[in-house]
Amino acid sequence: MRLSQKERVFVALLGIAAASGLTMLLLILVKATNVFLPADTKFGIVFDAGSSHTSLFVYQWPANKEKDTGVVSQTLACQIEGPGISSYASDPTQAGESLKSCLEEALALIPQTQHQETPTFLGATAGMRLLSQKNSSQARDILAAVSLTLSKSPVDFWGAEILAGQDEGAFGWITINYVLGMLLKYSSGQWILPEDRMLVGALDLGGASTQISFVPQGPILNQSSQVTFRLYGANYSVYTHSYLCFGRDQVLIRLLAELAQVRLNSSASRVQHPCYHSGYQATLSLTPVYESPCVHTTDSLNFTQNLTVEGTGNPRDCVAALRNLFNSSSCKDQDCAFNGVYQPPVYGQFYAFSNFYYTFHFLNLTSRQPLNIVNDTVWKFCQTPWKLVEASYPGQERWLRDYCASGLYILVLLLEGYKFSEETWPNIQFQKQAGGMDIGWTLGYMLNLTGMIPAEAPTQWRAQSYSIWMAGVVFAVLTLVAVLGAVAVQLFWTQD
Repeated sequence: MRLSQKERVFVALLGIAAASGLTMLLLILVKATNVFLPADTKFGIVFDAGSSHTSLFVYQWPANKEKDTGVVSQTLACQIEGPGISSYASDPTQAGESLKSCLEEALALIPQTQHQETPTFLGATAGMRLLSQKNSSQARDILAAVSLTLSKSPVDFWGAEILAGQDEGAFGWITINYVLGMLLKYSSGQWILPEDRMLVGALDLGGASTQISFVPQGPILNQSSQVTFRLYGANYSVYTHSYLCFGRDQVLIRLLAELAQVRLNSSASRVQHPCYHSGYQATLSLTPVYESPCVHTTDSLNFTQNLTVEGTGNPRDCVAALRNLFNSSSCKDQDCAFNGVYQPPVYGQFYAFSNFYYTFHFLNLTSRQPLNIVNDTVWKFCQTPWKLVEASYPGQERWLRDYCASGLYILVLLLEGYKFSEETWPNIQFQKQAGGMDIGWTLGYMLNLTGMIPAEAPTQWRAQSYSIWMAGVVFAVLTLVAVLGAVAVQLFWTQD
């Protein structure tokens, strides 16, 4: 069948309209996919190699927003079995082997196609800082062993390092303010600096060190305690200091060493420990106590002998013994914490995490109770006989004897060390998480090393989106013209 010229024009116009309409539909689908479907997700792995244990954290964020904030989320927290990597000084290979179980769990979570582009870091904290002071070659061997394990895994391994105490405190400060939206927030289609933001201080209590980081009300007079950032177009001057040997585990070791020193000098093999519950008794070896770099003695004592420790459950004497671990007499100025360390007056809200949280969580003191309630609760727990404590907390024998000393130490550290008062005590929140993420230095560390903290807030304009919409408009107009042309031909054809 042969078509007339008018029919051929009509068919051609309908074909143009169909093709143009189909092209426009495809462009709309492309744009809709870009808007409504989830963007590719990127992942990052950070190992927190602490003094008492190692943890692995997996973070994820949308690939097209890696320069924004508020988009990083924690997708895995895995605690590695066994002690911290510094405990493997005599067998460094085992330090690397210990990481494999959690690493396998992380790799099972991350799509296999993204393994090789997943940045992976290991940061070692105070436990390795102490080992490095004691035996630098052993510390190097451990770092080499963990680096070998991670470099053989199918990830983008960026290295293993020992963090300086000041960096640990600074990264913790970045983490808490980042997840709370204090550095930048999304409002009315753009990223802005929050007008009503209240920057939060960070209180970290690890096994071997403790850190305090905050923005003071006045200037920071000691430059060595100051860290400066420029984040999202704003400048920050943060006071931060790390106290090595004032972490929870090392304080307990130093406390036992101080009590044992007196008895061993008098040739007595029994020590009455005021921070242990009455009725508690144990025979302990002094070798691991005096192997700690935090314990200093010049006496020729027989460290291989065993020592019988008996608890007396006396919180007043316990506090007095803990105070002896602080050197407050070295502070000559008003802006001083302890051990002669400069510190401006504490200011603003604080989040206390790590062992601050774990100890007070056990004692049921994380609900922002008044200071007098906190103090009374800790003292009553310390005065509870050991048999009753054991019966009340079955299955928690590992740390049970130390919660009294830990609770009293936290009070001494915060009130007499960092100079919080009854008025500023309500400003402290004891938290493990914020914004669905564990609080610590790891997120701040990852953000810093991956360059995910830009100096300025990024622009949100996308030229690609603009050109897609313009092309869509052109094809929409073309479709309309073709359809109208076909209608006009049909009308004229009918009139003829």
